[in-house]
Amino acid sequence: MVASITDGLDGYLARKHGQISSVGILLDPMADKLLVAAGLILLVRYTPNLMPPWIVVLVLGREFLITGLRSVAATEGFAIQARDLGKLKMVLQIVAVVAAILAHRWYEWNFFGFIVGVELIARISVWFMLFVSLLSAADYFIAFWDRVDRSARSHQLPGGTNKPGNASSAPSA
Repeated sequence: MVASITDGLDGYLARKHGQISSVGILLDPMADKLLVAAGLILLVRYTPNLMPPWIVVLVLGREFLITGLRSVAATEGFAIQARDLGKLKMVLQIVAVVAAILAHRWYEWNFFGFIVGVELIARISVWFMLFVSLLSAADYFIAFWDRVDRSARSHQLPGGTNKPGNASSAPSA
């Protein structure tokens, strides 16, 4: 929990003071993925009823796929920036991991006369994290294919045969 707080604080301070480096841009997402992966994998061991292995496989598989997609984009000369859903996904991953850790110890809390279902909150957090993780993956793939499509349209074959509106590119009847 402390690691995720200090990671967020580090990123905030770096942006606030303009101390963003290419090494930080590269290493910070990797550190985030390592932090979340370690938490998820440990939770499979300690709370398999809250964090089943198949959910961890989907979430970590999404991380590998998006990292690969970004690598392909980089080799093609463009970058896929962090998307809002991706940022929300990271926050939800941390919330789900923390909630599952707390649920490992407590089923519910009596908070000044109000019963707070810690396990229920953990279950909802895990499922919401999974949903947003998969939705975020779709968002990145759409952004990637949109960029590839725009790139393909901007390249023309010799003689302009693939230029929009060209008679040779129109479908024949």
